[in-house]
Amino acid sequence: MRVVEAAAFVAAPLGGMTLAQMGADVIRIDALGGGLDYRRWPVTADNTSLFWCGLNKSKRSVALDLASPEGRELAMAIACAPGEDAGLFLTNFPPRGWLDHDALKARRPDLIQLTLQGDRHGGSAVDYTVNPRLGLPCVTGPVEGEGAVNHVLPAWDLITGQMVAVGLLAAERHRSRTGLGQHVKLALEDVGLAVMQHLGFIAEAQLGQPRQRHGNALFGAFGRDFLTQDGERVMVVGLTPRQWRSIVLATQLAVEFEALAERLQLDFKQEGDRFKAREPIASLVGAWMAARPMAEIAAAFDRHGVCWSRYQSMAELAQDPECSPANPMFRTAYQPGVGHMSLAGIPLEFSGTPRLDAEPAPRLGEHTEEVLAQLVGVDAAQFGRLHDRGIVGSA
Repeated sequence: MRVVEAAAFVAAPLGGMTLAQMGADVIRIDALGGGLDYRRWPVTADNTSLFWCGLNKSKRSVALDLASPEGRELAMAIACAPGEDAGLFLTNFPPRGWLDHDALKARRPDLIQLTLQGDRHGGSAVDYTVNPRLGLPCVTGPVEGEGAVNHVLPAWDLITGQMVAVGLLAAERHRSRTGLGQHVKLALEDVGLAVMQHLGFIAEAQLGQPRQRHGNALFGAFGRDFLTQDGERVMVVGLTPRQWRSIVLATQLAVEFEALAERLQLDFKQEGDRFKAREPIASLVGAWMAARPMAEIAAAFDRHGVCWSRYQSMAELAQDPECSPANPMFRTAYQPGVGHMSLAGIPLEFSGTPRLDAEPAPRLGEHTEEVLAQLVGVDAAQFGRLHDRGIVGSA
């Protein structure tokens, strides 16, 4: 399957990369000199964007002067190039000019175009503007906290990126059955709104009980962070009955928990009751944790199958074996402009198809001549003339 992508930020490039890492030929249309996020932080000492490299793995890059009519003509020709498994176009730029669906459809009637928007009205929005509207910054942070706490993870971008891939695959399946293309629209804000309804946040508020801050506590069951005797911090979760039993067995606090439940007239087999008693439960677990070093706690938790994790820094994460080739999702490869680094492939593992190796992000314009020759029929002499006139770029 061939997908042509004209995109920036997180969600749309992530959608394209998701397909690329499953074997699709994803071709980026890039502006000469790079687009909006070609230098986006984090960057290396020589200003190579790790952000751009991370979200464009396994793709091809075509660099064009999109301010010129000839450059735009070439971009449209690439997007609408023939091929049974081609004619899929992804963008999160305003669908006008060469990005206009009707203009592209006139060239290829069965074109599938997915346009990612900020909101359903076509307005501008990013993760950091969607999240405040959803109310989540007001329930993030310490219980006694005030004001808003923005989350550092662009959750809506990430979910939307996966929906981009799903949307293109669904539209392609529809076309394979009917022969019809279509214009698929997806709004970042709508993804956030839908998830807030799916998870009950909106219904809670409509029933007069909007979610409050609970700090690091797991809402609706038992779970929170604790400090060990030697100063390590761990997260412990007792969401399911089995997870709760594992905590009881590992800490050997069954008698204390039974007495607490009886005193509070609660049933700790019920996750909601464990949430109601989260503070006294935490006092018991916290005292047990504070009296033991990390190694002893880890051994007990692993022996009894407790759901837990040790907090670690980003520096520690970079050295984690799960971020190395010890995990089949990762490989070490040379990324132009950066050097040798760990590259993550697709998390999906298919029993019928071997996992594809993660490939580095392309150099800007690395595949311009190759793609124009393959898809548009531009020969070497024509390419040379276009290059000399500044219409196309190459790595």
